[in-house]
Amino acid sequence: MSAHGSIPVLRIGSTLLASIQVELRDTIADAFQEDILQTIAKTGATGLVIDITGLEMVDSYVGRVLTNTGRMATLMGTHAVVVGMRPVVAATLVRMGFRMEGVLTALNVDAGLALVSELIARRHGAGR
Repeated sequence: MSAHGSIPVLRIGSTLLASIQVELRDTIADAFQEDILQTIAKTGATGLVIDITGLEMVDSYVGRVLTNTGRMATLMGTHAVVVGMRPVVAATLVRMGFRMEGVLTALNVDAGLALVSELIARRHGAGR
């Protein structure tokens, strides 16, 4: 569970899974970002899957927080994947000009976990 308690952050091996099931108001989004980054630092997680299936809508601030959280995780050495994006959310992000640069996306949690596992395996294979 996250430090602020709003959004659960589960650990699956070396991957964190955050499932957003509440609408992200600005303060919750900020707390979520802080929780994720603190948990990465504490656990040394090499993968992060952010499930946004529960988000009905996004505004520009939430879109920026999601993008920046993924990019910050990547800077910390963690592969980040956003999953479960509804068509209306994808359309809204595109209309607002968000490209999610530096953040990978997948259709659902299973695909996101598989992608993270593949990226982690590639990193370990390249390190030999």
